[in-house]
Amino acid sequence: MVNRIAFRGKYPQDLEGMSLTEYTKLIKSRQRRFIKRNSLQYKKLLEMIALSEKKGKNKPIRTHRREAVILPEWIGKKFSVYNGKEFKEITINATMLGHRLGEFSYSTKHVMHSTPGIKATKGSKFLSKK
Repeated sequence: MVNRIAFRGKYPQDLEGMSLTEYTKLIKSRQRRFIKRNSLQYKKLLEMIALSEKKGKNKPIRTHRREAVILPEWIGKKFSVYNGKEFKEITINATMLGHRLGEFSYSTKHVMHSTPGIKATKGSKFLSKK
């Protein structure tokens, strides 16, 4: 059975032709508010995306705007989002709609400790530090 991805009952091909005001009715209020009161930097990001569409380049769009809400026009586009140390490449798909770019570019790593410290025994790692 084919698994079709829908966003609030609408399929991605329906969302691509939708205007921004119609799309904002589908998303949550926090994202709607961000798009409505978009900042100067968010407008610059939208202009960069429009320029890359005109040029037809397949290069990822580099940005520091982690708080940018993902729009339906961005499906299939590549972004390089800055995580504080490096740019992480993300390809936008339909399941990411309504989320923010920073949710897919983690800024912290999972820390995994290997062994106890110097002059410690294997059993001492389970003792309390009191």
